[in-house]
Amino acid sequence: MTQTDQAVARPNIRVVLAGLMIAMMLAMLDNMIVSTALPRIVREFGGLDHFTWVVTAYVLGTSVSTPIWGKLGDLYGRKSVFLSSVALFLVGSALCGMSGTGLLGGAHNGMAELIAFRALQGLAAGGLMVGVMAIVGDLVPPRERGKYQGLMAGIMSIAMVAGPLVGGFITDHLSWRWAFYINLPLGAVALAILVTRMHLPRYRTEHRIDWVGAGLLSVAITALVLITTWGGNQYAWRSAQIIGLAVLAAVTLVAFALVERRVPEPILPLNLFANRNFALISVIGFLLGFAMFGAMNFLPLFQQTVQGASATSSGLLLMPLMFGSLITSIVVGRTITRTGRYRAFPIIGGVMMAGGMAILTLLDVHTTRTQLGLYVILLGVGMGFLMQTSMLIAQNSVEQRDLGAASGAATFLRSIGGSFGVSLFGAVFAHRLTDQLTARFGAAGAESFTSTGGGRGGFDPDQLAKLPPALRLEALTALADSISGVFWWAIGFAVAVPILAWFIKEIPLRSSHEPPPPTKGGEAEAEAALGTAAAVS
Repeated sequence: MTQTDQAVARPNIRVVLAGLMIAMMLAMLDNMIVSTALPRIVREFGGLDHFTWVVTAYVLGTSVSTPIWGKLGDLYGRKSVFLSSVALFLVGSALCGMSGTGLLGGAHNGMAELIAFRALQGLAAGGLMVGVMAIVGDLVPPRERGKYQGLMAGIMSIAMVAGPLVGGFITDHLSWRWAFYINLPLGAVALAILVTRMHLPRYRTEHRIDWVGAGLLSVAITALVLITTWGGNQYAWRSAQIIGLAVLAAVTLVAFALVERRVPEPILPLNLFANRNFALISVIGFLLGFAMFGAMNFLPLFQQTVQGASATSSGLLLMPLMFGSLITSIVVGRTITRTGRYRAFPIIGGVMMAGGMAILTLLDVHTTRTQLGLYVILLGVGMGFLMQTSMLIAQNSVEQRDLGAASGAATFLRSIGGSFGVSLFGAVFAHRLTDQLTARFGAAGAESFTSTGGGRGGFDPDQLAKLPPALRLEALTALADSISGVFWWAIGFAVAVPILAWFIKEIPLRSSHEPPPPTKGGEAEAEAALGTAAAVS
């Protein structure tokens, strides 16, 4: 490590890490907290037909902005860009909390205001997530990133489980508005730490914003997210709306690729994908999001409907998954730092994740809460092997000047994979559930369970409660079998992860911020020189 690296990384890394962990927690936790507050929000504002946009607007804003924030950090310096995203997130949080109070122009537009401000919050959250990972990459050389990124992966695991718990508590004992206001004191602490204690190396580059590329990418991402959100739900997959969005996404992606090949500072440098390791880990990240987020979406459904757990209790029942991921992430990160070797971990993680999905195919109406807790431990351990390792490999495959773009691309692909996974597995679940119910109750009986909508997994809970015990057991069996069928599909995507990881070439982790050596298929990018390092900000 050079003297400059030591000056930047050592004196304040632990303090800065605390601020970064708070920022990461804000971005990850916010969406999970809001999901439990939605029933109260709908009760106050109405707008049942549009309430899903409270979540969709946040996801859309995050997906659109992630690659752009990453590139802006590469161009203008990560500290100022990241602090701007934190400040914007806090403004969005305050505005969300004030929605419908009349302070912003009228209480009758509460739902519309909330959706708009959630989109603003999502735009900022994209900067938080990619900024944290890129800043860790700036502060710490690749050899030592594992242990710090392991902690960040642990934070993500905690947020996935803690979100519903915290959201339920806030909604029950305070107000749904505090699901947003809680961000303000936490964000203020993070800002104070990062403004005063975070010092990053600054690289000089030509400041040419690729506005055309950014616009085309935003349109393409928006179309893709809307396809995954609306397809099979609001519109049929073969409807004119979905087909039109697919055509729009394809055309804008082709146009985006053509533009990126010609501009001097592309928003997403396509030559990154010429590097074999980066290309492989990008696909692995997409599949990880696809299998993990897509399938895990059905665990709370199983717990709450089949096992009769409350929303808060279902969060507690996922604690084994969180602990499995958290402990493994920390251990793997420290092991990578100590040994400098990482190739085996995504292979092991992929095998364990596929094994976890296979075990979850055993779910049935008689599965106990203890059994489910033991089942999800293996899935959590697999996640722990993969979460931070995939980001580490992506960052180790590129030059320091492209760290933000690489981090943004990796985060974006995992997010888009999750969106596609939720959509595809949702369609699989709905089809299997209809078939199962039709086989047991006939077409008219199956329709009576799902015709009201808004129930858990398409069920009407009131209709389910009125059934005689024997028929209720049949209905719950149909639901459990449909959920277990989703995990059969997830196995296919999970199995591809270790197969692809096998072809990753283990490039030694650097002890300084020198450019990576070339890999097969990636010699071109290794020939480019690093931007000249300027004074530490």
